[in-house]
Amino acid sequence: MKSKGRYGQFVRWIFSIIDLLIVNLVFLASKRWGFGSLPADNEMYSRPVWLVLNVAMVVGLYFYSNVHERRVFYADKVVGQAFKLVLTHAGIFVTLTSFLGLVNAPWQRMLWFYVVFFIVLSAWWVISRQVVKQYRNKGFNFKRVIVIGGGTVGVRLINEMLADQGYGYHIVGFFDDNPKARSASAAYQGTLDDVELFVKTHQVDEMFCAVPDIEDNQNVSRMIRIADNNAVDFYYVPQFGRTVTRQFELQSVGDIPILAVHPYPLKNPINRIIKRALDLLVSSVVLILSPLVVIPVAIGIKLSSPGPIFFVQKRTGYRGQAFNCYKFRTMRINNDSDTLQAVKGDPRVTPFGNFLRRTSIDELPQFYNVWRGDMSIVGPRPHMVAQTEQYSQLIDKYMLRHTIKPGITGWAQVLGYRGQTEELWQMEKRVENDVWYAENWTFFLDLKIIIRTVINAFKGEENAY
Repeated sequence: MKSKGRYGQFVRWIFSIIDLLIVNLVFLASKRWGFGSLPADNEMYSRPVWLVLNVAMVVGLYFYSNVHERRVFYADKVVGQAFKLVLTHAGIFVTLTSFLGLVNAPWQRMLWFYVVFFIVLSAWWVISRQVVKQYRNKGFNFKRVIVIGGGTVGVRLINEMLADQGYGYHIVGFFDDNPKARSASAAYQGTLDDVELFVKTHQVDEMFCAVPDIEDNQNVSRMIRIADNNAVDFYYVPQFGRTVTRQFELQSVGDIPILAVHPYPLKNPINRIIKRALDLLVSSVVLILSPLVVIPVAIGIKLSSPGPIFFVQKRTGYRGQAFNCYKFRTMRINNDSDTLQAVKGDPRVTPFGNFLRRTSIDELPQFYNVWRGDMSIVGPRPHMVAQTEQYSQLIDKYMLRHTIKPGITGWAQVLGYRGQTEELWQMEKRVENDVWYAENWTFFLDLKIIIRTVINAFKGEENAY
């Protein structure tokens, strides 16, 4: 195993210094290229203003630079953190400079500065995380970890840590009192009685305890004591098992710690307004430009088979309410369209309809559903009413996917879970990802899904039939 290296602890500090450099360079760039003219006596770029600029950045980094430390942090979350830091900086900078009477800059110039600052900072944070992951892939900047407890949760934790070497977790020890746990990991080192000696004789950075903390069981408190006595960071893994996937936050009632379930992000009115604003903006633009596509598609449909241009079907929407979902017709007229799902090589699909499905052009009329408010750009794909009735009886949590509006595209779709569902597990994976999206929604996650959808549309969807 390669040496951990003496400089891994300085990653956050090095990257934070680069963050400070970025805000100063962008502010300097706004002096030359920013919009809005400045009066000759304006002191926007005076030394006191530069001082306030950096003070505001230091405060923002205090709250949000954990992005440089956390080992598992996805790109949309990183961009979201950058957005929060920029908003925090803007609030502090504008408030202090106004209160101190330091600057009276045109709003166009300030807007230019913060837009460019957000773009550059987001790009840097995403790139820097990839750089660190590659560094960790080479065997550096890792954490030596031991996992205690080989039950369902402990095994899941080990699998997650090993899923991506870029996380930088090296499991050097695994302990459990159950002899059957030996097969769970090659790092098995013995029972819980062997933990203390192992920690004393090996370099361990972090201890993850996944044994149940039940009454009359002193194992957890014993592991905490061992970690404290050996300067090892201790983490307790709650025993939620496979059935609970919601995110929790630690709170307390007096001295008693409690875990509170995070509400769905779209329960927040502000988040709903942001999502609806994106829906209206995108759907309005698409509908205005739609005649460029609708006219040639309509001609192609009419030439391919007799029947209407649009296909209207009842589908399950928000809170289980049915709505009329619009699509370009891709099939010949048949009596099974509301009950029988399309399959690969389906004889009902016309050659032109097959092209529309593979390019996802058949979904274009659903922007009208988005504009009306029946759907969103991003969300779980709406299923036929017959499918909802069937799968709600077979799949646990199926109806949770209807706690948000259905979408033209979704998290499950960009991960490849679309098209025919020959076996129940395929629909279960689709539902699992739909529920995950509802529980983890962010504005930047929506943007990520939209971008991946566009890329997939140009490449052609393998499961679109």
